[in-house]
Amino acid sequence: MNNESLTEKLKGKFIVLDGPDGCGKTTQAKLLTQWLQARGISTNNFRDPGDTPIGEKIREILLSPQHIAMSTRAELLLYMAARAQLWQEKLVPAIREKTCIILDRWVSSTCAYQGHAGGVGMHNVIKLAEDSLSMPWPDMTIILDADVKTTAGRLPGRPDRMEAKPPEYHEKVRQGFLELAEQRENFFVVDAAGDIETVHEKVKKEVLKYF
Repeated sequence: MNNESLTEKLKGKFIVLDGPDGCGKTTQAKLLTQWLQARGISTNNFRDPGDTPIGEKIREILLSPQHIAMSTRAELLLYMAARAQLWQEKLVPAIREKTCIILDRWVSSTCAYQGHAGGVGMHNVIKLAEDSLSMPWPDMTIILDADVKTTAGRLPGRPDRMEAKPPEYHEKVRQGFLELAEQRENFFVVDAAGDIETVHEKVKKEVLKYF
């Protein structure tokens, strides 16, 4: 596919990279953004939660180890609030300008973390997302998958509140992502156990194949 054709196909598209903590999604989202920009495609990279003043404050509350007493339902509502603000403040203008959006996490994360691992139920998360967001599902979601031992080894020395949850929780998160990928259209699972460049090539392949 030539650059002109890919540029037309990706105008205003919304691609999410998601997966368990330590899967490498932040790195891969940045690499994908850089690769598309190098091909002349107008592309912006955002993170969820965050990238708005309100979203960054919510992110700080959610990830601070000081807030260990936070309930799963409080997590769910805070994540969705930050997401609603990001959608209105940053994503809607980008889509109107026909910019391709590469997003680090989205509703799929809340389905896996609070819905599956947290016990709220993925169907309840999806209902809340559909009530809160005008576009709860992106055009394409890439789930970066790796086992808990691999992802745990990639985490920083001082984990945040979510990263510090026990291995059993993170295994449930992984299974939640895989189950969601089986249930939803436009979801693609990429083996993220390899080195950064190998995974990047796999991500590019999925994007080219889909679009």
